[in-house]
Amino acid sequence: MTTSYKTMVVKIGSSTVVGADGKVNRAFIGGLADQAASLRKLGWRLVVVSSGAIACGYPVLGFDRKPVGDLPSLQACASAGQCIISSAYDEEFHARDLLTSLVLLTRHDTARRTSYLHARDALLRLVELGVVPVVNENDTVTVDEIKFGDNDTLAALVSCLVSADLCVTLSDIDGLYTANPHEDPTAEFVPVVHKIDAKIIASAGDSSTSVGTGGMITKIRASRILMTAGIQSVICSGEEPDALVRLARGESVGTLFDPPAERLDIAPRKLWIALGDKAHGSVTVDDGAAKALVSRGSSLLAVGIREVDGQFAEGDVLDVCDPSGMVVARGIAEADSDVLELAAGRRQDQIAGNRLLADLAEKPAIHRDNLIVFA
Repeated sequence: MTTSYKTMVVKIGSSTVVGADGKVNRAFIGGLADQAASLRKLGWRLVVVSSGAIACGYPVLGFDRKPVGDLPSLQACASAGQCIISSAYDEEFHARDLLTSLVLLTRHDTARRTSYLHARDALLRLVELGVVPVVNENDTVTVDEIKFGDNDTLAALVSCLVSADLCVTLSDIDGLYTANPHEDPTAEFVPVVHKIDAKIIASAGDSSTSVGTGGMITKIRASRILMTAGIQSVICSGEEPDALVRLARGESVGTLFDPPAERLDIAPRKLWIALGDKAHGSVTVDDGAAKALVSRGSSLLAVGIREVDGQFAEGDVLDVCDPSGMVVARGIAEADSDVLELAAGRRQDQIAGNRLLADLAEKPAIHRDNLIVFA
């Protein structure tokens, strides 16, 4: 279905939306609402992915710092803080005649394909109705097993769910540098990235903020998935004036991650594999297997696996790493971890001749239909 508008997803970090005093930055949210109104006039719809619930929740509950390691207290802070954050968005956007809604997600909601599709349908309908969804991880109920872990990943997921035209991360830094500019004065700003390789990933430093959970590396990984999906993304400073409106008008702001000229034909199921569930383990493959995956879109055969990390079951999502350790693909395992570990490093005739591994001689470890290769 074609629409008469474009969709922008904006991800806002804790340090941008919550001040050092633990109070919501109402001036920032008001400015964001002004931009949302301007974007509407330019033919854009906005989806907000906002951190900050825990950061503004712990002061009102009497904590002098975030209660790290105390899960029930963190969940309580998230519950109290989410009300404060949501009220601020609602009031500031309502003052500009814009309606917001609250969407809270966990991995439990997206790891299953049917739930993932239900979340997609709800978000698409909200955008279609002219609502500005405000999305966050549901930290009140999350534990490690169902956490996204950072809202950079969540923003990439939401962008794929709503088929966004642009995903913008408003951060405490104005874009990507060749090194961490807080530590290296010779670091140079990178205005455009056409391919995320090992060098780009290595240049990503940690966040300097004390209230956020994701550093630059999580933003790079999210941008890599978005590039694979054919979605442009930008990392820029949350203090940059009218950044969203300027980007909508085609101006250069921050670092642009620009995918191939034509949107890649990635099946929705493969995007779900990339983002819906976390990786339950990983396999490291040899050079030949890595090249076959990346260049030819081949299935992953057990004979190409050299190492297996983690415990997982058939049907779980895995990362596929090349010999350097870089994740080049993600897919659904066709065998349990102990089976693949037993097969790792063996020749094809050895796999076929072992009655415990014979099935792997006839089928791939990850089938190409259940494998997404990253751009």
